[in-house]
Formats: sequence, C-alpha cells, structure tokens
Amino acid sequence: MIRSPKLWSWIAVILGALYFFLPLIGMFEFSLRARRGVYSFDAYANVLGDPQFRATFGFSLVMSLVTIVLGILIVTPTAFWVRLRLPHLRPAIEFITLLPLVIPPIVIVFGYIRLYNTSSWLPLTGSIMGTNVLLAFGYTVLSLPYMYRAVDTGLRTIDVRTLTEAAQSLGASWFTIIGQIILPNVLVAVLSGAFLTFAIVIGEYVLAALLNRPAFGPYMVWMGGNKAYEPAALAVIAFAITWGCMGLIQLATGLQKHTRGAR
Repeated sequence: MIRSPKLWSWIAVILGALYFFLPLIGMFEFSLRARRGVYSFDAYANVLGDPQFRATFGFSLVMSLVTIVLGILIVTPTAFWVRLRLPHLRPAIEFITLLPLVIPPIVIVFGYIRLYNTSSWLPLTGSIMGTNVLLAFGYTVLSLPYMYRAVDTGLRTIDVRTLTEAAQSLGASWFTIIGQIILPNVLVAVLSGAFLTFAIVIGEYVLAALLNRPAFGPYMVWMGGNKAYEPAALAVIAFAITWGCMGLIQLATGLQKHTRGAR
C-alpha cells in the first residue's frame, strides 16, 4: 500500500513520456526514408545544404539576438524599478505583460501594418530596414511574458533594496546599479528568458509571413507544403535547437548554484 502511490506516479510518468516521444520517434523514422528501401540522412543533407535554409535561419538568428537585446533593455530596468519603487503597480504590469498571450499575433501584425504602412506618419513598412525594425519590436512583444517573468523571478532571489542603497551610498549611478550590480545577479534568469525568446523567434510564422520577411518560420511552412521527407527532418532540427536552448538554461542554472555553493 505504501508503494502504490509511487507506482502510479511512475506509470503516469511513463505514459506521459510515451505520449510525448512516440510521435517524435515516428517523425524521425519517417525523415530517414528519403532513399527508397533504406534508412539514410538524405533529407537532413538536403535541408542543411539548401541555401534558403541557411539564409532564413541566419536571418532569424540575427533577429533573435536583436530581440533578446531589446527585451533585456526594456524588461530589466522596468522589473527592477517596479520591485524597488512601484510595488503597487506590479499587478498592472503583470497584466500588461500577459496581453501578448491573449491577443493573437495576427491582430498585432495587422495593427502594425495599419499604423506603419507607407501612407502613415511613420512608414516603417516602406523599407527593408524599417520592416526589420518593426519585426524585431513585434518579436519583443511576443516574448515579453516570458522575459518579464524570468527577470522578475530572478529579482525575487536577491535583496534589491539593500543592494541599491549600498550602491547609492558609494555614489553609483542608476546605470551602474542596473548594469553592474542588478544584471549580473539575475544573469541566469536573463539567460532563461533569452533562450525562451530565441525559441519563440526561430519558430514564429505569422509576423514574419505577413511582413514578408525571409525568416525561418515561413521557410518551415513552405517546406512542409512542397517537400515530403525534408519537413520531418526540418522539424527534428528545430526541435533539437529548442531543446538545446532548454539544456543551456539548465546548465546555466546549475553553474550558478554550484558557484553560490562554492562561495
């Protein structure tokens, strides 16, 4: 009777793992059937050798880095200031950061196109650079719930008020406090939000497609409509990239815990 709850827990874990991994195994097995009668990595070679794959992935990689930098510059000072001086506004800020989960991306991008088309007061869609800027801000909005919560969780683990007062007593400016004291102490949380942002940008389709940018998400959709085995290989590659980001989050968290334990 004592072992019964543990047994049912293991059964639930095994069933959940099967439900999650069996489709992935099936997709991986299908991606190896590009050569008739034998298993091969031809589909992966075709994908990785496609210049369009490299171009779209490179574009999304650059956009993800820009989005991460924008997210850090916007979220870190905001979360710090709310926790330090405006705790009564925290529910309102949390509600605002949740809006991208409620408002569909297609509504956001149509609003952007309406506000920033070539006949508006700020015609960002009239040039490639302006459209890229608009896309980066759109990605920043989509990643806001994850980046804000990651940074806010990191700020909970440190005494923000004491660190700020100590730095101010030594004559530090606000830029020094945020950049050299607060940010290093929540670096793991920032990295967690950064990796989640990277995964979102790599797989996002709606914003990039409607803004007509050569991103990785539209490329995956195009591949799925024009090829047989390559889309499965591309899905496996995208899944591996996403799980690689998750692994880096765990590695960074473990390294921080190890460093704190050594201190």
